[in-house]
Amino acid sequence: MFLKTLAAAIVGTVVLSSPILASDLATPSGAVILTVSGDIDTKNGPDGATFDMDMLQAFDPVSFETTTIWTEGPQQFVGVSLYDLTQTLGMQGDTLRAVAVNDYAVEIPLSDAVQGGPIVAYLRNGEEMSVRDKGPLWIIYPFDIDESYKTESYYSRSIWQLSQIEVLQD
Repeated sequence: MFLKTLAAAIVGTVVLSSPILASDLATPSGAVILTVSGDIDTKNGPDGATFDMDMLQAFDPVSFETTTIWTEGPQQFVGVSLYDLTQTLGMQGDTLRAVAVNDYAVEIPLSDAVQGGPIVAYLRNGEEMSVRDKGPLWIIYPFDIDESYKTESYYSRSIWQLSQIEVLQD
């Protein structure tokens, strides 16, 4: 009886501590605006994870106000914490290769994905961003909250018109 109970407890622990299954990540019902591929544990398709706007907005929203070198005056951004996105998908790499709709790409160290750090913004000043206005997604750092982000390295990682993230191993 003891061995049977112990075996059941071990199986329960393994099931409860397993990563989110692909079936737990919904599939997009709207237009796909973000594709994440590479070294991730949680997928909703054969090549990775895809998200529509509703799926991104289902995450706990993070917002902050900051100035940027590309806009005038303080801007209010709302989006998904890059940290939450990496945790949800079980990203295992060292580097994120972020790609814009025009194929422009930047590399972001996975170590940048910290709580209180950058977000994948989908709203600026309360409005969705069009492609013409740096949208629909923009990785933005809280420049005014943490002065250490005010460097060329971090500015170069703030990619707008984001459409893809690939998780790479170095």
